[in-house]
This record gives sequence, structure tokens and C-alpha cells, in this order.
Amino acid sequence: MTRPDDRVDPAWLPDEALRGVGARRVRVRGEGPLVDTVWAEVTYACREFGGSVVGEGTDCDLLLAVAADGDEGPEGFTLRRTARRTTVTAAAPAGLLYGFFHVVRLGEAAFAEAADETHRPALALRMLDHWDNVDVHPVMGQVERGYAGGSLFWRDGRARADLADLARIRAYGRLLAACGINAVAVNNVNVHATETHLLTDRFAEVTAIAAELRPYGIRTHLSVNFAAPRLLGGLDTTDPYDESVRAWWRETADRVYAAVPDFGGFVVKADSEGQPGPFAHGRSHADGANLLADALAPHGGTVHWRAFVYDHIQDWRERTTDRARAAYDHFAPLDGEFADNVILQVKHGPMDFQAREPVSPVIGALPRTRVAVELQATQEYTGQQRHVCALAPMWSEALTFRPEGESGPAVGQLASGGGLVAVSNVGDDAFWTRHPLAQANLYTYGRLAWDPAADPLRLLDEWAESTFSPDLSPDPERLRSGLRAVLHGSWATYEKYTAPLGVGFMVQPGHHYGPSVDGYEYSPWGTYHLADRDGVGVDRTRATGTGYAAQYAKAWADTYERVESCPDELLLFFHHVPYDHVLRSGSTVIQHIYDTHFEGVEEVAAARDVWASLTGLVAPARHARVAELYEEQLSGAREWRDHVNSYFLRKSGVPDAHGRRIY
Repeated sequence: MTRPDDRVDPAWLPDEALRGVGARRVRVRGEGPLVDTVWAEVTYACREFGGSVVGEGTDCDLLLAVAADGDEGPEGFTLRRTARRTTVTAAAPAGLLYGFFHVVRLGEAAFAEAADETHRPALALRMLDHWDNVDVHPVMGQVERGYAGGSLFWRDGRARADLADLARIRAYGRLLAACGINAVAVNNVNVHATETHLLTDRFAEVTAIAAELRPYGIRTHLSVNFAAPRLLGGLDTTDPYDESVRAWWRETADRVYAAVPDFGGFVVKADSEGQPGPFAHGRSHADGANLLADALAPHGGTVHWRAFVYDHIQDWRERTTDRARAAYDHFAPLDGEFADNVILQVKHGPMDFQAREPVSPVIGALPRTRVAVELQATQEYTGQQRHVCALAPMWSEALTFRPEGESGPAVGQLASGGGLVAVSNVGDDAFWTRHPLAQANLYTYGRLAWDPAADPLRLLDEWAESTFSPDLSPDPERLRSGLRAVLHGSWATYEKYTAPLGVGFMVQPGHHYGPSVDGYEYSPWGTYHLADRDGVGVDRTRATGTGYAAQYAKAWADTYERVESCPDELLLFFHHVPYDHVLRSGSTVIQHIYDTHFEGVEEVAAARDVWASLTGLVAPARHARVAELYEEQLSGAREWRDHVNSYFLRKSGVPDAHGRRIY
């Protein structure tokens, strides 16, 4: 097992996490590269903690075995715990790898007698998209929406190639496998000139990255430029129906799979925010996606076609155009027209990863299309990994939402044919995610991709137990309770001091960090709150507004249509209401805005103090980094509070009922 530089934070796989395995006699049975990975992990653990890897005919405490007659599926495993032995069996090597990491997660509990358990991932594809650029982009930098340093994969215009960098890529694959992730796209969905060449003359660099991820069962994907036949192949068209274009993609796919037989496929952003696509030839998104699907099909590859398509140069004066409607309007009519190996990648909300959005109606509108739900682990609109905002509770709300009503399937079930995808929050920072507590978002994403119905707070506790090893602390219960205090309610806290009641945005244009209430109000991006002297919010009803609410199945369309039944937390997303509108809490909209923004700052201050109290219970470097970032978060929360409250006081003329200072 290749280990990363000791200066890199071990995240949820500190050596101590291996003690339960490493202190015992362990037998590994099976063949193949992933079994070799399990064997290497066990060997390392035993060397660290005094156990031993034993052969056949020798008694063992832990048996890890590939069993040909198993029925767990390609990635599932069965855990049996008796008084004599703990056994993990899997029908395939990938299942054995995940079973091993499950035993690591359980620690000593893995060796206590218990009923048999069989674990299978609910979603076959559990993927991360890296928005990494090979070159440093003049606007987006090395990593678009990256808040943790440079790319793990690329440096100085080339793939990282020295031994320490390769070891870190492999260590990253290990972290991902340990939380259940099995696929990675290694470059930005906005494919610039250099990145376009990764598909052809620079594919050897992708091959090298894939070699480091493969030992942990991670399949590599590549974002590609729809215009590649013209830009790279010298063709004068990119029309999906042109035979020369189709032949170019087939020949290119053949070369890709000759180099990387387990290559996952292509990620495509087309006809969106200036990226080229099939619209230039009067073709549909299905035509464009199926072109690439045809090239990949002989190799078992998939096309991830992103549904983030909208008019980004709309007129702010014209209120009938609604960015929230766009994905449904584009893709719902195409249901059933996509090839079997096309996955339509749909953002979980209709706008752009806000701290609060309704679930996208597209997810429930495509019964004949494979749909992957896209989340954003990188905290673009949720504090940019300078603020603590544990996103698992938000994601869980989306994944357990039932688009057809209470009797219908949940979003997590509807994604079973396509999978779950998240934009990565990792960079070359020593703590991987800059803010050490932001590691929880990467970990819990992987665990929710394995089981979308899992309790998000339990997963946060699971991450904390693995990462901080409270049992070794001089005060384990104080450490546990402190970590819960700063993590469990952090999303709710962040929402309180930023944009209220689902209205969204109100951020600084471009970089999206910090408050600017009118920052996008008169822009072409379609991200408006429409506050005036009388009220605030966007009318998206079918009766008097943009009609967006009617894109949902009847149960939800009716709920969102009426102010009386619309959930308060989404009120301003669906309705323009007066400031004195009374919420279910009994508070008016304007007083809710004031109260929550003051409360949010108070809660950040309290969390900062809790973290400070954990000095001596957390590794000094990790504690210092978080303490420093809490000071920035508190300053930022105050700035949000004062911008938003002052804006609405001046707009409405309604004073705070409690007489607090608003500027």
C-alpha cells in the first residue's frame, strides 16, 4: 500500500482506524487487483498493530473472502460475526474491498457477536466531478469553484507525475473507496483548449491518473468538448448526423479504451453558458448525447450529459423568462429518446446549488431516462470551505423527497438507474478540503451515494468517530458532543445568516463569496429576488407567475401554488409576498429576516466557542486551522447579517420589533 506524505492529513483513515483489523490474525482469500489491495491494507495494518496475515489451514479472527456462490452483487458484501470469527464474504473483489472498509469503520464493534448483515449499494454509480483545469485559467484559476488549493491531478500545465504526487492521488482513491465512491471525472466540465486535447494526443496523462485510482476500484471519466471533431480532428462540422463526425467519435473511443479498458465514459456540458453543442446544427440534446453513446457503447462506457442548460443572457426586465424552468423545458419532452448508455445529470435543485432550493421537477419527469442527481460538495454558495456548513442534512432532504407525492418513490430511488454525482471539494491543501471540517461533506456524500436513505446526522457522527478517534481522547464524550455541536446544525445556521426563505443568491457576483443583496438583481443570469417597497420573492405560480410550479406532479404543484400551503422555507422561491405576511411560526416575513440573521451570528459565535473548548482534544494543527477559519466565519456572518437586515429595513421601512441595531 502506497502511503501519502506524512504532512497530508489522513482524514477519515488515520492509522488508528486500522487498529481493529491490525491487532488480529487475518486471512484474505481471492484473486485479482482489488483483492491485492485488500491484502496490502491488511498487511500494513498488521505491521502497525502487531497482528498477522495468516494462510489457509491457520485459525484466524477475521476472514475476508471472495465467494463464487455469493449473491451480494458486484459491490455488495455479507458480514458475519460469531464468537469465534468475523467473516466478510463478497461475490466479487470490489465487494470485498468495500467490506474491508466497513470493518475498519466499525472498529472493535466488528468483532462483537451480532446478526448477519448484507450490504449492497443502492446506486451503482457514485461519482465525483472535478472541475479541475490543466492550465491555470485567467478567471477560474486551477480549479473552478475550488477552495482548497490547486488540482490533485494537474500542475504546471501537465499531469502530476512525481512519486509524491502519484502517491497522493492513490491515497485520494483510498479515501474515496473507504466512503463508497467508485468513479471520478478528472477535468472541468467547462472544457478549455488545453483540456480538449486530453481526449487525443494527451490521453496518456489521463491513463497515468487512472492507473493510480484503479487499485481502489475508481473508474476514470473525462469531460469532453462537443466540438472536438472540429477542434482536434480537422472536420468542418460537429453535426451529430454527419457520418464523418460519428466515425471520428467511434475511432477516438476505440483509442481511449485501448489505453484504459476500464474507462468510465464522457461527461458533457453542451449548449450551456457558451459551451458548444448540438443546437448549432438544429439538433436536440438527445441527438448530441446519442452520438457519443454510440461511440462508447461497444466498450461499456456511458455519457453523462448535464441538464444544466438555460438562457444566461436573459433580460432582467422581462419577468416571464424563468431560469428555474429551463432544465424541465429542455429535457422533459425528450424522455425516452436517449440511448441506454446515456445518463442525464440533473442538479438536485432547479437553480444552482443554493443553501435552500426545491428539488428539481426534472428528476421526477423522466421515467424512461436514466437520471443521475448532481450535488455540489464544493461549497460555492455555502461558505466556500471557510464557513462550517455540513451539507449531509440538506442532501438527505433532497434524496428522500418524493416527487410524485408521499406514495411515490424518493429521489434516491429514482436515481438508481443513473447514480449520484457531486462536484468535488478537494484540492492539494494539506487538509484536502482547506477547512478540516469540510472533509465531512466529501465523506457523507459517499455514504449517502451508497445509501440515500441513511440518517445524515449518524453519518456525520460516523465521520467524526473515524477522523478524530474520540475513544483515544482524554475526554471522549466532550469531544463527541463538541463535534456534534459544531456540525449537526451548521447548515441551518448558515441558512439563517444568508439568503432567507428560499430566495437564494444575494452573493457577490462572479466569485460568489459574501453578501451582495442586489449583486445579481439587474444581471442577465436570471437569479432575482424582486424585492420592492411592498414585498419580496418571485411569483412562480401557474395562475399569475412564470408557471414553474406547474412542472411538478399534482400533489406538489398544488402545494407550491398556494401561499397558504407552500412550505415557509421555500416561500420566497415560489411567491412574492408582502413584508407583513405571517409565517406558520407566527412571525412576519420581515421580522423572520431580522431574527434569523441575528440568530445565525449568535450560533456561529457559540460554535466558535465550542471549538475553542476542544483545545487539547484535537490535533494541534487541525485545531488551529479550524479556529482561524471560525474567526473568518464569524466576521462573514456579521457582514451577511448587516447587509441583509439593512437592505430590508431600508426597502420596507419596517423596524425590528426588538429594537436591535440595524444600520
